[in-house]
Amino acid sequence: MLSKRILTMQDLSCVGQCSLTVALPVLSAYGVEAAVLPTAVLSNHTMFPTWSYLDLAPEMDNILKGWADNGIKFDAFYLGYLGKTSLMPVAKRCFAEFSADGAPVIIDPAFGDNGKLYGGFDGEYVKAMADLLKSADIILPNLTEACYITGDEYREEYDREYIEQVVKNAYDLTGATVVLTGAELGGKIGEAIYDGKKFVYVFEEKLPVRYHGTGDIFASVFTAVYLNSQSLEKASKEAGLFVANCIRATDKSHFYGVNFEHVLSAK
Repeated sequence: MLSKRILTMQDLSCVGQCSLTVALPVLSAYGVEAAVLPTAVLSNHTMFPTWSYLDLAPEMDNILKGWADNGIKFDAFYLGYLGKTSLMPVAKRCFAEFSADGAPVIIDPAFGDNGKLYGGFDGEYVKAMADLLKSADIILPNLTEACYITGDEYREEYDREYIEQVVKNAYDLTGATVVLTGAELGGKIGEAIYDGKKFVYVFEEKLPVRYHGTGDIFASVFTAVYLNSQSLEKASKEAGLFVANCIRATDKSHFYGVNFEHVLSAK
């Protein structure tokens, strides 16, 4: 049986359990052929005190020419941290030139959290990302990202009505099914899913710790499960449980990521 081939476009941190070092093993373990378009190579991710950065944008044309020359197509696209507005047209070119019939586009905006943008991002990046999300079939923003995209006021305390208004606004703006991650209601944490017709909520126990890279793990598991099952709810449930188990398996002194390898090996 042939595996479905998915293209994931994001950076590669040589050390640090995030981005491509998460996406490749997770997608492969779920039976998906993982192809990559690395946007940059970092010595380690930016939660460390220092890091090196090699921009791979100058190589993009050569990579895409190689794919075109060899007739390569992808059954799905999964975008994570891009970091530069100049990469948005590259992503659109991939969707236009290398899509197999019906290939879904899944995008994790990955530009902010806790009401703030990550370092190095600005309003122009948010605007470019909001435009790119219009090319997606499914988007995976957290509340911060959804609010930046829609212009809604970010709130630390909120109710279901507020969540649904922000999510509906994100849907109206992008036309993509919205899977809002990290939604907290009733002492639990999970996803609010909206396909333009109805809301579905998927929750897990809220754990009292936070780790870098869990969003990348969620998005990778979600994408693989969705590609295999075509179920948003199943993909959200399995991804949320996987992340929770990763957190439970991680020693608190391990500051730069979670022990996803232990959970993946027990899968």
